[in-house]
Amino acid sequence: MKKTRILLTLVCVALLASCEDFLDVKPSNYAAAETSITNATDAKVAINGLMRKMTSSSYYGRNFVIYGDAKGGDFAVRSQGRGLDYYYSFNHSATSGSGSGFWTQIYDCILQANNLIKNIEKIEEAGDGTTALSGYKGQALTARALMYFDLVRLYGKPYNMDKASFGVPLVLEPLDASAQPTRESVEAVYTQILKDLTDAAPLLSKTVLKGFLNYYANKAIEARVHMFMDNFSSALTAAEEVITSGKYTLYDNDKWVDSWSSEFGSESIFELAIYPAEADLGNSSLGYYLLRLNIVSGAAGWFMASDYFLERLGEDPTDVRWGIMDYDESSDTRFGSCRKYAGVDLKGDKGSSASAVNVKVIRLSEIYLLAAEAALKIPTPDKVKAATYLNAIRKRAPALTPATDATVTLDMIVEERSKELFMEGHRYFDLIRLNRSIEFNDEFIDPAVLIPHREKIIDRTFYKIVLPISKTELDANPAIKSQQNTGY
Repeated sequence: MKKTRILLTLVCVALLASCEDFLDVKPSNYAAAETSITNATDAKVAINGLMRKMTSSSYYGRNFVIYGDAKGGDFAVRSQGRGLDYYYSFNHSATSGSGSGFWTQIYDCILQANNLIKNIEKIEEAGDGTTALSGYKGQALTARALMYFDLVRLYGKPYNMDKASFGVPLVLEPLDASAQPTRESVEAVYTQILKDLTDAAPLLSKTVLKGFLNYYANKAIEARVHMFMDNFSSALTAAEEVITSGKYTLYDNDKWVDSWSSEFGSESIFELAIYPAEADLGNSSLGYYLLRLNIVSGAAGWFMASDYFLERLGEDPTDVRWGIMDYDESSDTRFGSCRKYAGVDLKGDKGSSASAVNVKVIRLSEIYLLAAEAALKIPTPDKVKAATYLNAIRKRAPALTPATDATVTLDMIVEERSKELFMEGHRYFDLIRLNRSIEFNDEFIDPAVLIPHREKIIDRTFYKIVLPISKTELDANPAIKSQQNTGY
């Protein structure tokens, strides 16, 4: 939003006109917040619109995913100036490279969720609530929790570093245009996230919902949030509820690579749909930013794997995850290009477009690795359980010796997260959460890429681990001018 206090609007957009799971409707005009939703059909359209907005290039459609990997040491850039390289170089200020699109787009999504929640509550207060309406309310609450979790990680310090520091404004209902909300603490934001998840859980369906949020997506997000709060027992409980539900299954090794050329697979807990006529970003898509220069028209080779990642993956040359890697722009032999978002055959996951590829926001693999880490960190560690959950993913590298209760370590789990979740937006946030140093591979390209805005190795004491509030936002909302992040 151009300012946090933007008037609440609702864009009713059908997410997937070509899929039977979604309404086949045309986008409407902006609707008044107080009257836009009067029944379950309206609410369904609103949820479609919300999922569609989350596929924006400023959110899960591209930038948020790239941000989480470009800053985490598993990626490098071919050269500067091609787009989004300021993530990698940490070239951030309030006036340039602020990442303001995150703030704008995510708050727009929150405002739409708030509108839906508020209107459903009015219907319920009038005695006209239904199970369907409750389900849509649960989805909106869960989506809002995820959005605030993303915002607070972008703009606030890690919870386990300084939970009393500034997080982000909590906007939970439609605001008057004159409102000037201020930043709440990181702790307050996390408290609200957990409240939204708790309130939403009993409202949600336990059936698999393609392209939408169900009960198990809620629990998966809860597991993530508790890990960032060092609530390891709660994280393990939430993760195991997803794992033991039987609703999702891990891919066998011979199916893993092909899973990236198909939508809504057996591991997909929450997946945002992108179709050629719905949200396709073309040569500005996530996939195109990762492909080798001009392997398909418009691909520009922005980001590629670092030497450090390739060495990690290379521990087992038979690791099935090599199957989504391809030659990058730096040489004819280096496999640093990622095809997760273009389809293994460069035909996407619909068989027709390398850019119209669904974004897998939450996969079962991640939940197994969260469970492994949590089991290792609970007050009385369960190393047998930790090894078991780790090995379920470690088997992707069949030549590696399985972990045991005597050998399993946090390093093994963290490395497995790197290999399994490569280019899914986790690595940077993982290392910051774990208080680990991040080393960047600036020099493997000749001539080396020179980075003046950060050191080769950083840790979470570096002030630029969080983004600045943009000057545009500070000017629009003077109440938060004194709450700018330190150093900016």
